Amino acid sequence: MNLLKQIFKKEDIAKFQNKDAHLERTLRIRDFLALGVGTIVSTAIFTLPGVVAADHTGPSVSLSFLVAAIVAALVAFVYAEMASVMPFAGSAYTWISILFGEFFGWIVGWALIAEYLIAVAFVASGFSANLRGLLEPFHISLPQSLSNSLGTDGGIVDLLAAIVVIITAVLLYRGTSEAARVQNALVILKVLAIFLFIIVGLSVIDIGHYIPFIPEYRETAAGAFGGWQGIYAGSSVIFVAYIGFDSIASNSGEAINPQKTMPRGILGSLLIAVTLFIIVSLVLVGMFNYAQYKNNAEPVGWALRMSGHSTVAVIVQAVSVIGMFTALIGMMMAGSRLLYSFGRDGILPSWLGKLDNKNLPNRALIVLSIVAIIIGSVFPFGFLAQLISAGALVAFMFVTVGIFSLRKREGHDLPQPAFKLPFYPVMPVIIFICVFIVFWGLSGQAKIYTLIWFCVGIIYYVLYILKTVSYTHLRAHETRGNL
Repeated sequence: MNLLKQIFKKEDIAKFQNKDAHLERTLRIRDFLALGVGTIVSTAIFTLPGVVAADHTGPSVSLSFLVAAIVAALVAFVYAEMASVMPFAGSAYTWISILFGEFFGWIVGWALIAEYLIAVAFVASGFSANLRGLLEPFHISLPQSLSNSLGTDGGIVDLLAAIVVIITAVLLYRGTSEAARVQNALVILKVLAIFLFIIVGLSVIDIGHYIPFIPEYRETAAGAFGGWQGIYAGSSVIFVAYIGFDSIASNSGEAINPQKTMPRGILGSLLIAVTLFIIVSLVLVGMFNYAQYKNNAEPVGWALRMSGHSTVAVIVQAVSVIGMFTALIGMMMAGSRLLYSFGRDGILPSWLGKLDNKNLPNRALIVLSIVAIIIGSVFPFGFLAQLISAGALVAFMFVTVGIFSLRKREGHDLPQPAFKLPFYPVMPVIIFICVFIVFWGLSGQAKIYTLIWFCVGIIYYVLYILKTVSYTHLRAHETRGNL
């Protein structure tokens, strides 16, 4: 009985208010907008439009971005209300612990930690690949053993990926306000580079490349291509580009006036990102036939070079490489705050939940950095990338269901939010169905990897809870003996 009570015990909001009280609230709306845009508009905007167009959609890739954006925006509305009511470190993990209990909170947190660890490794690997591509014309290169993960093309360790994670960790170690200033500047620089690509790309667009806008459906080695089936398959792949708004919620414990800051930061950054993604995808497929982007890891740079704008290609790629720091800053901030939350609540070792003399969770940051470097260096990324979207989508489904419990408690033991999800209670049902449909569109391999990951998480939690209950019984027995 004690075991079940422990598993389903709902956490008291005061617990998180007290434990997060020492986190310094230094982040403003502009910081969260930069954090969100910097995390969402990262490696994906320079790669996914070409990849998805060639594999699934043809010229209609912008529709896949739009479909994925609509689902992401619906989830963002839920996140905005949740973050407004419960502005604590850990985002969905903390919210679900309060609304449904520790076990369900752990399941969501376990899904998110997979997302953050793999996303950091993903962006670092993307940084490494793009930087090596940028330096190649100047005949500057590293040996294969230091350019790829273990066992991939003769690789032992991706040195550049490890270095960029370490540099980002050092920046975050110094403080969130300093990191935010760097983030804001880099986001502006990256957006300017995207505008430069759009302006130059518009000058060489061939309208014929848009016809037919939605090619006829057929099955290929990559899956569904053309028709609405291809657009659906493309939206499932693209959804990974939009999950960065969760990183904003994870840092809500450091927000100034979170009741207003969080909804504006989450929804505002997503709106900016969606607009940029759709415009870039339309320009890219207009410059060349979509089939020419097949297996092209840098379609934006390639399109600029092939259209006679080599100098612009170098500028855009250089800025995109530098701008990848923004995604690393966002993901590493969010991931370290999540690990801190696990330590704060005792599910992982308590020393992870300790703050340093600057009131920063830097122990968690160090652990996150080390694990991300190991993942990026040892495991083939193709194996790990499948888990990014899957973990986030599972968390989104839990949070969407959580809105029903939240509404019952708002104005009672939980505060009234500054922002509310419209069309309640119909909208949460629609959102859940949409998220599930996107999840179902993932490959069978992704679903298997997700199942394995959750089995590991559940086994760990069972061992943790048995240890906790045994310890509680032992202490109670000792107390009775002393009496």
